[in-house]
Amino acid sequence: MDDPNLKERLLDAALPHVPFDGWSPKTYRLAVEEAGIDQGLADTACPRGAVDLALAYHDRGDAAMRARLKTADFADLRFRDKIAEALWLRLEVVDDKEAVRRAATLFALPNHAGDSAKAVWQTADAIWTAVGDTSEDYNWYTKRATLAGVWAATVLYWLGDESPGHQNTRAFIDRRIEDVMQIEKVKGRVRKAPIIGPLARGAESALSRIRAPRSGPRPDLPGSWRPPVSGS
Repeated sequence: MDDPNLKERLLDAALPHVPFDGWSPKTYRLAVEEAGIDQGLADTACPRGAVDLALAYHDRGDAAMRARLKTADFADLRFRDKIAEALWLRLEVVDDKEAVRRAATLFALPNHAGDSAKAVWQTADAIWTAVGDTSEDYNWYTKRATLAGVWAATVLYWLGDESPGHQNTRAFIDRRIEDVMQIEKVKGRVRKAPIIGPLARGAESALSRIRAPRSGPRPDLPGSWRPPVSGS
């Protein structure tokens, strides 16, 4: 009988070994043995072994963040502050910093670049969705791409941060969000420029036909293209 918690059991068994052996074949082998799971069943749940467990650990963190965000009181916060708080919450739910450090080392390898990008994008999407993003055009993508970059940089900074309570990381998040807001201000000025403005608005008009993904399961490259209305 299929066990829906099979991967979670393997992950729990693997975590004590990660600080010593990383997300490695050895860690995976020990997790299978200690969880008492048949090797064939384990390989079905995790075809790539420890790589899939590292991704499962990332997914667990995102799930914990979403749960915290559901009960967070952001009513009086500006949108930028909501994003900063969400990033901070994502760090707070991490229960094993060394596991994240080892995962960062694993996903820095070129052959795992796709997995890394997908995981970072997933976190950015979870945050924007949780704070109520309603964009339906190309902004859906640019918001997540920008936040993905902020999140990736924040994790790397946090891994090396030894300040009390990671206070320096909190300040780092605020600076990165401020940088993003400055970009938005520059975009606003460009739209109003007498020569460049019309070109920028024309480009935005074309980009506006790119649609956000529909609700439900998303493919690896989500989205759709809305053809121009006849006569427009």
